[in-house]
Amino acid sequence: MSVDPTAAPTPPLQVRIRRSSPDSQERFEVERFPAMTVLDVLLAIQRDDDPSIGFRFSCRVAMCGTCTLRLNGRSVLACQALVQDHAREIEIGPMAGFPVVRDLVVDMTPFWEQWARVTPYLDPKESLTEPATVRPDSEEREAIDGALDCIQCGACFSSCGVSGEHKTFLGPAALTRAMVLVNDSRDASGRPRLDLVSGQDGADRCHLIYGCTGVCPKGLDPARAIRRIRTGRVEDR
Repeated sequence: MSVDPTAAPTPPLQVRIRRSSPDSQERFEVERFPAMTVLDVLLAIQRDDDPSIGFRFSCRVAMCGTCTLRLNGRSVLACQALVQDHAREIEIGPMAGFPVVRDLVVDMTPFWEQWARVTPYLDPKESLTEPATVRPDSEEREAIDGALDCIQCGACFSSCGVSGEHKTFLGPAALTRAMVLVNDSRDASGRPRLDLVSGQDGADRCHLIYGCTGVCPKGLDPARAIRRIRTGRVEDR
């Protein structure tokens, strides 16, 4: 690809990072390149400016959910979120609703505590025979298919004002997982799980602002799952 020698050089990207230590450098300049992700920005800063900056990442392909942070106030996966070509400055901060460990690293304990409360795994009925499968054209499969790809990244939890204010609220991810399992005919824990998500810490505490749905990096709709619980469309087991 030819390069126009008369074209003006692309100015460096101005980056502001919310640091946990007031003595740490917060502003950086990063040379940009096409299809640059937020993770690319952080790695460039770590390599060229400040190796002490704290952030998490692993798979780099939006599968592990470890690199969640906030870009200009919005929860994103750093490895998936692109720096827009027209952007001259961006702000990167840690997820909301979690204690900050260092810089962009947060303590995910509040998320995992709520996730564990819904018993997030299948409790098979004793009557099941192998192989115990759900027909792909069944009503229950239709109900749960759109909610199966959660990677437990915490983006929905971080974007939920109720989760941040009410520490006992189960949160969007746990409620979505509960909806899937309550709808699974192979599961034996549907009744106690449904009682939990219908209680004061469950679906009725949600304000249906749709912040969770708007930020899910896998395109899931936690608000829809919560609506299913609240309106009684989830089968009562």
